[in-house]
Amino acid sequence: MLTRDATSVSTVHPPTMQAGILYGREDVRVEEVAIPEVGPGEVLLKVEAALTCGTDVKVYRRGYHAKMIVPPAVFGHEVSGVVAKVGDSVQGFKPGDRVMAANSAPCDHCYYCKRGLLSLCENLLFINGAYAEYMLIRERIVRKNMLHLPDSVTFAEAALVEPLSCALKGVEDTGVRPGETVLILGAGPLGLMLARLCHLSGARTLVAGKRPARLALAEQLGASAVFDVDRTPDLATAVLGMTENRGPERVIEAVGRPEAWETAIDLVGKHGTVNLFGGCPSDSVASLPTAKMHYQELTLTASFHHTPRHVREALELVASCKFPAASLISDRRPLSSLPQVLAELAAGRDTVKTLITPGA
Repeated sequence: MLTRDATSVSTVHPPTMQAGILYGREDVRVEEVAIPEVGPGEVLLKVEAALTCGTDVKVYRRGYHAKMIVPPAVFGHEVSGVVAKVGDSVQGFKPGDRVMAANSAPCDHCYYCKRGLLSLCENLLFINGAYAEYMLIRERIVRKNMLHLPDSVTFAEAALVEPLSCALKGVEDTGVRPGETVLILGAGPLGLMLARLCHLSGARTLVAGKRPARLALAEQLGASAVFDVDRTPDLATAVLGMTENRGPERVIEAVGRPEAWETAIDLVGKHGTVNLFGGCPSDSVASLPTAKMHYQELTLTASFHHTPRHVREALELVASCKFPAASLISDRRPLSSLPQVLAELAAGRDTVKTLITPGA
């Protein structure tokens, strides 16, 4: 028979989950933590698929991201899964629904939102936590940027919607038109997405990058020609030869290095547009050829992040099979191997996207 004292010492422990926690520079650990509690308007997502991202690798190397994540914190942001629990006042979602959630949502009320510049929202709300068994989706994102998945879209494909929406905005900002020639600098995941989207826009698409397997994939996605920069001693001459010595009408830089920004401006043709899509280190500086900029009437633009409209358009592209999302997922690993996966990617492992599967 239990005594009163014995009864009083019993405790109820909160349910726990496995999650990848970023502690600092190149320090990610998979640990057991409490499953997040769900507040009003929020959703608890049972994660089915999380994808590695170039931004995650940069954050892993740096140990933080000023806008998105301050350690220690659960890591990852490209995600899809099943609704496990909904908070009070949630509308349109119920447990069991298959969904994807973007990693941010604008406020709709600040100066930039009122001008329609939602990616520049002064109060842009970010979430992380995809590398876990469960992820808390904040109220604003549930309301503005969490979407039901068509039955035809797999969880792995759905997790690619967030980066694809960034690429969609990049192509739109660049003003790509049918019949033009567009040069993509970089054959990373976003460079490959940009190449496919430019092809779908009716442009002749050229891709310059490294790693033969990625360049072969660029051709499968619609690139008319590819250039291996390690084997092309004079990229400018090669590109001019493809454009009747005029240069491409549009160049999208998807490398994220100052020297690549400078190369993009050097290669674009007269009255051309250069999109400085790749984000460089915050303390870096690039030089501009002022004479070419002025006398050839060049336009420079840049694209950051996505908007709710682009997220929806990206999901439609995946659902319609116009964008073959599965072709970019080249590896599948369990959550327990996340520290090793990130270390391999930081060391240069040639993987386009790695699917992280909690519970596998």
